[in-house]
Amino acid sequence: MRASQITMRLKSLGDRERAKVNQRFFKTGKGEYAEGDVFVGLRVPEIRQWAREYEKLSFAEITRLLHSPIHEARLLALLILVQSYRKGDATFQRQIYNLYLQNTRFINNWDLVDVSAEHIVGRYLKNRSRSPLHTLAGSDLLWERRISILATFHYIKCGEFAETLRIAERLLRDPEDLIHKAVGWMLREIGNRDRLTEEAFLKRHYRMMPRTMLRYAIETFPERLRQQYLQGEI
Repeated sequence: MRASQITMRLKSLGDRERAKVNQRFFKTGKGEYAEGDVFVGLRVPEIRQWAREYEKLSFAEITRLLHSPIHEARLLALLILVQSYRKGDATFQRQIYNLYLQNTRFINNWDLVDVSAEHIVGRYLKNRSRSPLHTLAGSDLLWERRISILATFHYIKCGEFAETLRIAERLLRDPEDLIHKAVGWMLREIGNRDRLTEEAFLKRHYRMMPRTMLRYAIETFPERLRQQYLQGEI
């Protein structure tokens, strides 16, 4: 199966009304963060099923899907890569990791980052130098910065929080709302496992945090404590 044939199938099974909703939801309008992105209107569970169906697709065809202007095609490519990484040997995993980082400009919406970064970048760097994460965190590309913090979700799930906190500290003054949300989310995930570690970080930094980042970070706190943070009373 070729990427062109898969793309034709995507288009033929899409739903125009759902596509319109998705284009509003994912901010594809002029001047928005995903300006010009194209949706055909498929549900994520459908695309996950396709990823299983096309798991033997070649790297060349996966790359063609990843370069597609159609959002669902790029999502499909990433889900295939995640699935292949999980099943592959060390050499195959390295190839997937390299392919991923060579194509970050096509991993260009928050959902594309969120379904893939921890499973490829985070996993690959688990027992290696984490310096690539800090390179990504310093990137001018919004999506690479989001990859840097979302990749650390893998470590959070393993009970390791230090890398997330280091990246979070680098991104505290990031200008983008999508980074504020991502950092706050990862801090909340740390807190879900170790409240003391999250609060130690918050007490040092919460007064300088963007409001959205703080709100995401303290979303599951008891209401009284949440209000103390929001009112600067900690």
